[in-house]
Amino acid sequence: MYSLIIYILMLGANIASLFNRKAKLLMSGHRNTWRILRSQRKEDKEYIWFHAASLGEFEQGRMLIERVRAKYPDRGILLTFFSPSGYEVRKDYKGADIVCYLPFDTLRNARKFMRLARPCMAFFIKYEFWQNYLTQLHLQGVPTYSVASIFRPGQIFFRWYGKHYARVLDCFTHFFVQNERSKDLLEAGGWHQVSVVGDTRFDRVLEIRHQAKDVPVAEAFASAQTNEGHVLVAGSTWSPDEDILISYFNAHPEERLILAPHVVSEAHLAEIEHKLQRPSLRFTQATAEKAKEADCLIIDCYGLLSSIYRYGQIAYVGGGFGVGIHNVPEAAVYGIPVIIGPNNKNFREVQDLIAEGGTFEIKSADEYATLMKRLADDPQLLCEAGAAAQAYIQKGAGAVDKIFDAVFGSHDQ
Repeated sequence: MYSLIIYILMLGANIASLFNRKAKLLMSGHRNTWRILRSQRKEDKEYIWFHAASLGEFEQGRMLIERVRAKYPDRGILLTFFSPSGYEVRKDYKGADIVCYLPFDTLRNARKFMRLARPCMAFFIKYEFWQNYLTQLHLQGVPTYSVASIFRPGQIFFRWYGKHYARVLDCFTHFFVQNERSKDLLEAGGWHQVSVVGDTRFDRVLEIRHQAKDVPVAEAFASAQTNEGHVLVAGSTWSPDEDILISYFNAHPEERLILAPHVVSEAHLAEIEHKLQRPSLRFTQATAEKAKEADCLIIDCYGLLSSIYRYGQIAYVGGGFGVGIHNVPEAAVYGIPVIIGPNNKNFREVQDLIAEGGTFEIKSADEYATLMKRLADDPQLLCEAGAAAQAYIQKGAGAVDKIFDAVFGSHDQ
């Protein structure tokens, strides 16, 4: 049944590649993996393999990759992605010796990959449980680790009909999970090679904050804010988020808005500008002086959001009215309250931040307006919420150290 599903997915991706750019990148990238491995793998090196489904998972594993690279420069780093949204952004990542796609999980592909890559160790980040690849690693005695993983009762491993597939978990040498609930589920199923280490993203966002770039245009924009309102930094937004944010913004001249949409395309930027009824400016067309005169600064490029959050008094993280919430810790680390939409229930850190009072969920434009008024009228609430957000991130840090020490402290390197 598993193999049938994989072949159906392959067929669907092949058909979609005829008219969908992302699917075309996926299929051509998968085929290119074999050439990359043959041409770039050095015979005199042992390779440690890190696999991330996409960009978010890569960010969760990035600090561990870089820690291994710094400690063991003689080892090669092999980094694989399944999705174009990860590979196309990080294909030139300097922290790895080889970066390529991981082809669909057929038995033939898994055997071929292992024959060409020959990893000495493997790390699968968060949600990756490819049966054939993991089985081949297990058969060849390669230590294999699940990093920053989360398990829930509804997952197939813990359902009566998933008992056969659940055997894939036997292939892991150790699970480094984010919470006690995951550990309890695994141990109840008979998997006792588990440690609770927390979320590696907390280490990553703290590092990003430490390395944050100065963004003079955003700084100038924020400095023009009066004491009457706030600068809200809205990151990774989609159209449903923007409908709520911009409607409120248009009606409240005391507020200023830095808007970083998830999709930066001319069509989407034009859509945003059409909704705005107050002076706006695109970042790539701005100077510090021009930025002071605008009410809304639109970030029309990638790579700056994690540094720009620090210029706001409030953050809004998009995705909660559709695809799922984006990176909340990236904003919370700056000690500002974070507002999100309702599609966030599968994100443990978001649920914790809501409970701690550092993040607020809104389900409608009316709820957003009510919350913004609360924050405007109660400076103490604003301050306490920001402090709670930052304290939660600080308290959760340290997962990378725990994983690194557990794995490499027990191997003769």
